[in-house]
Amino acid sequence: MMNNQGRPTRPGEAHGAARETFTGNRALDIEEPLIFDQGRFDSTGIDIDEPAPFADRLGGLTRADDLALPGLSEPEAVRHYVRLSRNNYSIDAGLFPLGSCTMKHNPRLNEKMARLPGFADVHPLQPQSTIEGALALMQELSRWLIELTGMKAVALSPKAGAHGELAGMMAIKAAISSRGEGETRTTVLVPDSAHGTNPATAALIGFDVQSVPAGEDGLVHPDAVKAKLGPHVAAIMLTNPNTCGLFEREIVEIAAAVHEAGAYFYCDGANFNAIVGVARPGDLGVDAMHINLHKTFSTPHGGGGPGSGPVVLSERLADFAPVPFLRDDGRALRLIEDQSGNQAFGRVTAFHGQMGMYVRALSYMLSHGADGLRQASEDAVLNANYVRAGLSDIFSQPFGDRACMHEVLFDESWLKSAHVSTLDFAKALIDEGYHPMTVYFPLVVKGAMLIEPTESESRSSLDLFIMAMRDLAFRALRGETERFEKAPRFSPRARLDETRAARKPVLKWTPREPWVEAAE
Repeated sequence: MMNNQGRPTRPGEAHGAARETFTGNRALDIEEPLIFDQGRFDSTGIDIDEPAPFADRLGGLTRADDLALPGLSEPEAVRHYVRLSRNNYSIDAGLFPLGSCTMKHNPRLNEKMARLPGFADVHPLQPQSTIEGALALMQELSRWLIELTGMKAVALSPKAGAHGELAGMMAIKAAISSRGEGETRTTVLVPDSAHGTNPATAALIGFDVQSVPAGEDGLVHPDAVKAKLGPHVAAIMLTNPNTCGLFEREIVEIAAAVHEAGAYFYCDGANFNAIVGVARPGDLGVDAMHINLHKTFSTPHGGGGPGSGPVVLSERLADFAPVPFLRDDGRALRLIEDQSGNQAFGRVTAFHGQMGMYVRALSYMLSHGADGLRQASEDAVLNANYVRAGLSDIFSQPFGDRACMHEVLFDESWLKSAHVSTLDFAKALIDEGYHPMTVYFPLVVKGAMLIEPTESESRSSLDLFIMAMRDLAFRALRGETERFEKAPRFSPRARLDETRAARKPVLKWTPREPWVEAAE
């Protein structure tokens, strides 16, 4: 039973059952309340001297009541957060079917390099003469990104993928305005299966969004694009490989049609990790593309950070890159803040970017080399197709049993006779020790299950995951609906009412009622 704050009413009742032990603990699975439900509010875990008399300079905003923080000793506080950390699922704990969108293997070498004092301690306001090493690293990283994408220029400053997407589209808007077409080219074409940030970014900077339907094979076809083109179109935003895990085979013809119509081609680089070292977006006709350093070149992005989203630009857009940008004046590298003399739209962030992410990405590149980066892409595609081959005789694929790129997409049509939903299946996967795959996305596929195992998983780990998926599938098809409706059963918390949690979130802790043991 859960109380109105989503917590077990009593210790040991996390799974709706009476306590099996006095403490409510199950060996190393420690059941404990929130930190505010521990300790006392009238004491602290440390001794602090009363402050000397001082003049109040807060203008009447001094706190009138106690701070109301729980008083815990240092060991108690440490134990609490260590126990919470054990409830986190991470790539260090097991296979992460969400893939590089959120979590992929991050070699510890990258972390060691990022913690070198010259990089870890750099400050955005210190003189440029004192950060020549950091600037040299940024220059080398830029060289790799330009070579890998076949583009002309790169802006490192965007902080994440969507931020880089914004910068790229702002460069396109600046280019259109410089041609005197800012008032006429007001439409951006976006495929139905696109990431949600694509139409959101276009709308944010004042464009109208028009959707482009995909074919029955899950791909965007030139005829569908040509039917939408005209003097009103500013750009198309296309993801390749697309969100269905398929490579857009006719991208060159699409790009040619877009350019002939006087528009620009923006490529969402979220899935670049599937083609690094294999295909260069610039060679395919792309004018701008953001790169998620945090997913393509290691460093998990789970939990909202840290991220980095450089945007690469073709020769048609290079002059519209945002400031600041690097320039070698013959004596040293300099960050150029003055945009006079070029057509940049300005800046997208106060300071330059995420130095730690630059170091991790370049460390990843240098340790792999050109051949290693290509192998990582090929292994990502191989692993996804290995999962596809291991499940395709049971799971249904919306666009047929065909080779995929770095992720394989299933739908829920195979589950109809079992009366089990995609969400039920995903919750049951938690009990098997896995974080669920991406579910219900892309939206063009009903009950979507999008699995991306990444390039770093071994065959044995993939075999175990496939067998776990098959076992759950057989259970569902045998009619063992209770196994799914009540899942997860073995997690620290049972299934929550997600709809209610989203609509009525509890954002403030309030004290629980005192619990008094009944007299025998």
